[in-house]
Amino acid sequence: MKDQLIPVKSTLPGSIAKEAGIEAGDAILSINGEKVRDIFDYRFLITDENLLLEVLKQSGEIWEIEIEKEEYEDLGIEFESLMIDEAKSCRNKCVFCFIDQLPEGMRDTLYFKDDDSRLSFFMGNYVTLTNMSFEDIDRIIKYRMSPINISVHTTNPDLRVFMLKNKNAHDIMEKIQKLIEGGIEVNCQIVLCLGINDGEELDRSIRELGSLYPGVNSISVVPVGITKYREGLSYLKPYDSDSSARVIKQVEEWQNSFLKKYGSRITYIADEFYIMAGEEIPEYEAYEDFPQIENGVGLIAQLKKEFSECLQDLDYKLPQPRFVSIATGVSSYLYIRQLAEILENKYKQLKINIYKIENRFFGENVTVTGLLTGKDICEQLEGSELGSELLISRSMLRSGEQVLLDDYTVGDLEEKLNVRISIVENNGKDFVGKILGKVL
Repeated sequence: MKDQLIPVKSTLPGSIAKEAGIEAGDAILSINGEKVRDIFDYRFLITDENLLLEVLKQSGEIWEIEIEKEEYEDLGIEFESLMIDEAKSCRNKCVFCFIDQLPEGMRDTLYFKDDDSRLSFFMGNYVTLTNMSFEDIDRIIKYRMSPINISVHTTNPDLRVFMLKNKNAHDIMEKIQKLIEGGIEVNCQIVLCLGINDGEELDRSIRELGSLYPGVNSISVVPVGITKYREGLSYLKPYDSDSSARVIKQVEEWQNSFLKKYGSRITYIADEFYIMAGEEIPEYEAYEDFPQIENGVGLIAQLKKEFSECLQDLDYKLPQPRFVSIATGVSSYLYIRQLAEILENKYKQLKINIYKIENRFFGENVTVTGLLTGKDICEQLEGSELGSELLISRSMLRSGEQVLLDDYTVGDLEEKLNVRISIVENNGKDFVGKILGKVL
């Protein structure tokens, strides 16, 4: 019984649950005779008009509560966790796993590998489906958990078993096809490892996944992230300018083919490949509806578009001279500098210092802004001209908090650098507004 308890955190004022006498600390045992394992069981079971809840009160009494309500009407119960139960951990030992490349001594939560389809549905996380049976797939279909983001990496069964180090990784195409047949939309990710799943293997993966469009809504191709902490792990070679250019050419050929056949490019290339190759980021329209922007695909194109639209509509004059600075990663430095120069040309009283922060914590192969640490920022900006504010991206911070990867807080940065820190949201309008010091 203990592991089946679903504790209540609170009930909303005026809600059905409140009126029924359900309180914080109570536990939901069952709904209409069915046990509640997680949030999807709960959401599915409360859709009926007539409910019978079995509730364990804090006193130890078990109440049976009959409820009549409108179909799909919510009960107003909040639980301690979004999932209700614990997130499912990953059972793979992927040759490219970023978490395996973390140094010791970081906070415990960073070492947790989730592989939970519910987090894919709620938060956009990617799952491999290796810890899921076909009965679990049926459950996703039953609860309409769409879309689902899947880490595919390769459609070659033997190669996928090798890359994920999991004998259950071979049946990915059968599971994807079953999801699609059940009406679930799928977004796929390919983490590309040089000499392993690129070249002909990449062609195979894109061809087989693309043939399932529109069930497979999109495919992203992203480069493997390699830190300096790879002792005892498989050898991986980072992408360089030439190898990145080959990937771009290969994938763009598929984009053109799919565009003619389906009216959609289906497959998209991570910004990092263009940056490493020294090639221009495609125009905004090339990313269609930006299905994989959370995966670093189209971020720069979107930022440039939002930046231009904001400036076009902006009628504002600086009341006085303003001097700010921006800390950014190596990969986005040139683009941030270009946008800053446009602003400086428009506002002659404005001075912006752009600082390119190298990732000494993870190593030079990690260049994205979101993986910068507080220590690197402090050490590399100590004694620099920072102006009245230092702007950093929201992507550097833990979700919902003001803490960086190495547990430096925004307050720590302010104290060590003796400057006010402003957090820039991931959009062009806020970027312009924070630089100008005005809410737009």
